[in-house]
Amino acid sequence: MKNSMKKKIAFLFAALMMTVVANAQFEQGKGYLGASATSLDLSYSGIAKGHFGLGARAGYFLADDWLALGQLDYQKQKDVPYKLTLGAGMRYYIVQNGLYMGASALFKHAKDYNDFLPSIQIGYAFFIGRTVTFEPELFYEHSFKDHSNYSTAGIRVGVGVYLFKDQYKIKK
Repeated sequence: MKNSMKKKIAFLFAALMMTVVANAQFEQGKGYLGASATSLDLSYSGIAKGHFGLGARAGYFLADDWLALGQLDYQKQKDVPYKLTLGAGMRYYIVQNGLYMGASALFKHAKDYNDFLPSIQIGYAFFIGRTVTFEPELFYEHSFKDHSNYSTAGIRVGVGVYLFKDQYKIKK
């Protein structure tokens, strides 16, 4: 067998194993903890060209592939006051491979305004361990207050931890 054929077979086997590993992670009753960053001009809105943001997420799988999420974000932009965001949403994991779509309702508070923003996301959960993921995500937040200045599109990079029901029980 040629080297290139061996590499292709090894790649297909690795992809199959990733799918099998991911399949076990998105089951009903599991928890989720995540942290993310948006920075280095990874997002764009009409009022500020780039920003630095940190976020925390926690969730629970209500059913297989359906994750209910809560989130808290902090953002700071040059020459613009800080923003705090509270939100709730859902993620749906497509065909158990790590690809997900999400929708959220966000409330954003800043020094000079408050805003309600529906948001959509699409991302991928790359498993780097049995329960730890690297999660790049594209997002769009639509502002009802001022679409041209406060609506935001960007890239969010995060880390997620998928928690099992029995993972942290004390063994006797």
